Amino acid sequence: MRNAIPEDVAVHSWEVATIAHALALIHKHFNPDNQHLDPNWLATAGLYHDATEVITGDMPTPVKYHSEAMKDAYKGVERQAESELLALLPKEMQQDFRKVLFESELPEIYQKLLKAADRISALMKCRAELRAGNQEFEHAAQQIEQRLREELLPEVDYFLDVFAPGYDMSLDNLLK
Repeated sequence: MRNAIPEDVAVHSWEVATIAHALALIHKHFNPDNQHLDPNWLATAGLYHDATEVITGDMPTPVKYHSEAMKDAYKGVERQAESELLALLPKEMQQDFRKVLFESELPEIYQKLLKAADRISALMKCRAELRAGNQEFEHAAQQIEQRLREELLPEVDYFLDVFAPGYDMSLDNLLK
């Protein structure tokens, strides 16, 4: 879609990382007995979550998820790109990087929260575009928010209810 506000993978990845970190902290708040979740590890995985796009390029979400066949094919391309990126690193560093590069090998809760952070970032992008007068993002914003709410993750609902409204405010309004 046409963008009124430029965005690149570095900005998006930083945003996903910070949202993932917040979601992990919220998760720990709701699940005090689940202390094995490491917000810093999840944030780092967020920084690398789109690293494969160096090789694959950015595939639009509607294309990626058009059908099960497309989704499976793209997942295969991403796994191959992860392997190729890992092979570029010194052997002695590969195991450490594998822990953040290979999303499918992350613990399930990490995968869920990372995917939610990616979607929240996309929703915040849609809302920013709408505030800039770009109505092309209206349908996408509605679809993404609906999907996020349907996931029934209390961390996501909390983030959307407590943190997301601040994204729509100016710095002056936030500081009041």
